[in-house]
Amino acid sequence: MTSLWLDRNHAFHSDQFTPHGTFDTVVAGAGLTGLVAALLLARSGQTVLVVEARSPGAVTTGNTTAKVSLLQGTVLQALRRQYSEKVVAAYVEMNREGQAWLLRYLANRGVPFQHRDAYSYATSPQGTEVLRRELAAAQATGLAAEYVHDPGLPFPVKGAIRLGGQAQIHPLEVIDSLVDDVRSHGGRIVSGVRLIGLRGPQGSGPVGIQTDHGPVRARNVVLATGTPVLDRGLYFAKLKPLRSYAAAFELPGTTAVPDGMFLSVEQPVRSLRDYPADGRRLLLVGGNGHPVGRARSTQAYLDTLIAWTTAQFPGASLTHSWSAQDYQATNLMPFFGRLPRGRGRVYFATGYNKWGMTNSVAAALDVTANILGTRLPWAETIHHRVTSPAGAASAASLNAAVAATAARDWGQVGLKRMDEAREQPPEGAGIVSRRGRKPVAVSTVDGVRCTLSAVCTHLGGIVRWNDSEKSWDCPLHGSRFSSDGTVLEGPATRDLRQID
Repeated sequence: MTSLWLDRNHAFHSDQFTPHGTFDTVVAGAGLTGLVAALLLARSGQTVLVVEARSPGAVTTGNTTAKVSLLQGTVLQALRRQYSEKVVAAYVEMNREGQAWLLRYLANRGVPFQHRDAYSYATSPQGTEVLRRELAAAQATGLAAEYVHDPGLPFPVKGAIRLGGQAQIHPLEVIDSLVDDVRSHGGRIVSGVRLIGLRGPQGSGPVGIQTDHGPVRARNVVLATGTPVLDRGLYFAKLKPLRSYAAAFELPGTTAVPDGMFLSVEQPVRSLRDYPADGRRLLLVGGNGHPVGRARSTQAYLDTLIAWTTAQFPGASLTHSWSAQDYQATNLMPFFGRLPRGRGRVYFATGYNKWGMTNSVAAALDVTANILGTRLPWAETIHHRVTSPAGAASAASLNAAVAATAARDWGQVGLKRMDEAREQPPEGAGIVSRRGRKPVAVSTVDGVRCTLSAVCTHLGGIVRWNDSEKSWDCPLHGSRFSSDGTVLEGPATRDLRQID
């Protein structure tokens, strides 16, 4: 599975990593958050090193639907149920500033993007009530949203909210520009290097940064890794890791791609937008989200999405399909700023709830403002919010479910003893069972059989097979591993142990 954005002939050339170097700031993660933060700090004259375990944009940024929108489905009414109008308005201002910075940057750099109206739409009478609540929440924050009865979709809808003047991007073209810009200001970007731990800081001394290629030091550290790869602050327990799916289609010449960016307010969610490429307009469709590692068949989610699209757009021809991982904060508000137990020198950002194109830029603006000694008013409001009883209850419910999942999975694997003569997974399949007292994960991919420890290296969950991406996914906190055990994403920093 390769996203439309990542399917290109463009090899990233890494800068050389030199252990024991010292920098003003080290940024872990070369997605949109990390590269915007790195650019702002490099522009200020800091020496900046970006370490990326894979390649720039390879994870969340490279698998997004890439809508740069202030109209975000049902987000505002959900926030309104937990927070004051002042806090909800601060969230909108955060996204407005992130959107404005990004579009201004792209225009100045000559990176193409398209202006589109954004729509949240409903296909049922119950959905129209949801729309009206979202419209009220949007208008209360000053967004010029309006109710429309016909958003221009080729299937029946009951109504929609429209917000004009939003935008869509090719996220890897943005990443390319940021990489070049960071380097032009003296920053260094290395791929294939994973941050695995920190030491210190002690007093006014630097932070010791441990990577899988050796240590470096910095006065400040920015964790831009999707979910923080360090357990300080226990943010893994405050985030819901979610997997969702997307596909790109070429439509027959007689079928028009809808003009706008669309998102349904009912389940299962359906996201639609166009992509102009080589004189064509492709249709991008996303949705079918679910908690990571808890699907009986992830391929079924993708198949359902494709079947829905071909039913609504007869003759649609699939060109790409992929999936993405997002993190939703239990209290629905992104987390960003100083990480606990870092003496004010370790920063992080996470929990964008599928709206990272605006939230990530805004979080980077605030993190760099803190490092450089300034403050942003909307950020101060968000930092000083009070978690509502509903947010606390959501966190408690999430962690109770995690504990129950861990107990159930360990109990079930104890009943499955592996018979090596019979447990030979067919091509593309994976099986978890027990060898002696140890849970093992066995898969066959491209004719290669791998036997690994089935215990997630983060907090000991039992991994489960992802049949659409041929990966091992942990249902506790969303860590993911390739079929050979290599860490792909999540809070884990160590590979699954190979048994044979």
